[in-house]
Amino acid sequence: MARIGNSDLDVFPLALGGNVFGWTADEAQSFAVLDAYTAAGGDFIDTADTYSAWVDGNSGGESETVIGRWLARRGRRDDVIVATKVGAHPDFKGLKAATIKKAAEASLRRLGTDHIDLYYSHFDDLDTPVEEIVTALDALVKEGKVRALGASNISPERLAASLDFAEREGLTRYEILQPHYNLVERGHYEGPLADLVAARGLSAAPYYGLAAGFLTGKYRPGAASVGSAREYRAATYLEQERGPKVLAALDEVAAAHGAEVATVALAWLAAQPTVVAPIASARTVEQLPALVAAAGLKLGPEEVAALSAAAA
Repeated sequence: MARIGNSDLDVFPLALGGNVFGWTADEAQSFAVLDAYTAAGGDFIDTADTYSAWVDGNSGGESETVIGRWLARRGRRDDVIVATKVGAHPDFKGLKAATIKKAAEASLRRLGTDHIDLYYSHFDDLDTPVEEIVTALDALVKEGKVRALGASNISPERLAASLDFAEREGLTRYEILQPHYNLVERGHYEGPLADLVAARGLSAAPYYGLAAGFLTGKYRPGAASVGSAREYRAATYLEQERGPKVLAALDEVAAAHGAEVATVALAWLAAQPTVVAPIASARTVEQLPALVAAAGLKLGPEEVAALSAAAA
């Protein structure tokens, strides 16, 4: 288990992404994945109030609803850490104080719970002062509706300002950042943002940990279509010089460990400073073992360096 920042939350070192629940995974498939993940020791489920509003016929909140039904039917609420996000739901855009309050209540209803373990600001709202955002989030903690706070998609400057205000005023601070970060997309996080997270004692839980599926190794030059909803995005990495180089390096390390390519890619993320738990989603139970195995795969320093060099 790994501790999130200075919070009291200890989590399994591989978070299960809930973006596919109610989208490419129906309720039955989603329940099966959640059952298998928790059976393997997992306890960290990540979702957002907007998942999956981009799908025709959906309005946002479908993932939370599926997770809430699973929690109720399985009686697992006290066994798992549930993380969700605010700021991007079609009915609750932005991070004004009133919006945060209403969005949190809606998430609590969909999840069928009286508290959210980890609540992220999903996208920074530059039209709202950090003072208003932090104060509104702190109010949820003081009311017992949220246990810990995180931020996603935020600049180093706004993150630092948020932390400074919280600490100056004695309010609840962000304990974790959810950045876009993986072996072929390092620039979003490495540098000032990662340095700030390390310096202030936060943790990181990267999203797009498998680069829309590219780092599973199933997208190869000349390979047949796999019929994935994310295939076009994943295939774009093959057009970049480092894409095939990263796959070759992953293949070599995977062969040495008798592991799946996806397992090694997530293990590389987990080996990076500040990372507490990469996030990865599984549409089917069959996709899950390679993800969960990353929690038990420790790469050697030379292997981490070789993968990093291939992705440079």
